[in-house]
Amino acid sequence: MSQFKDSAQRLQDRLLELGYTNKVVELPDSSRTAQEAADTIGCEVAQIAKPIIFRLQRVNNPLLVVASGINRINEKFLSNYLNDNLLKADADFVRERTGFVIGGVPPLGHKEIITIIIDEDLFQFQTIWAAAGHPKAVFALTPDQLVEMTRGRVMAII
Repeated sequence: MSQFKDSAQRLQDRLLELGYTNKVVELPDSSRTAQEAADTIGCEVAQIAKPIIFRLQRVNNPLLVVASGINRINEKFLSNYLNDNLLKADADFVRERTGFVIGGVPPLGHKEIITIIIDEDLFQFQTIWAAAGHPKAVFALTPDQLVEMTRGRVMAII
């Protein structure tokens, strides 16, 4: 019997397959928002690696932006950078393309290859916390591990 919800267990298994020892932690309360996660974990909101999924209009592919929990994404800047319009991704699109629900989308382990942009502001911390496949599951990692795991592009997002 799995100790986690199926989606969180899937992520834990993926981390182990890739050779990482990071442990998924199931929280007693929801971590759907960066503030909720930080309050439950006992860290700064800025240490939360907040996953935001967009739908790229022209190519109809998902874009995952992993942002510091205190930052708002400059969508116009990213649209210009990617030469595509960023559209809000609805719950069905997110689940269908990533395999996870909104509020629990981890930075890796998706159903398909996803373009990932990582907020450079996360690099001011030794430890950050990312969603682990379920709104009540997280895992600790370093910003360097985030880049290794995702092959994401680090840049300013605000």
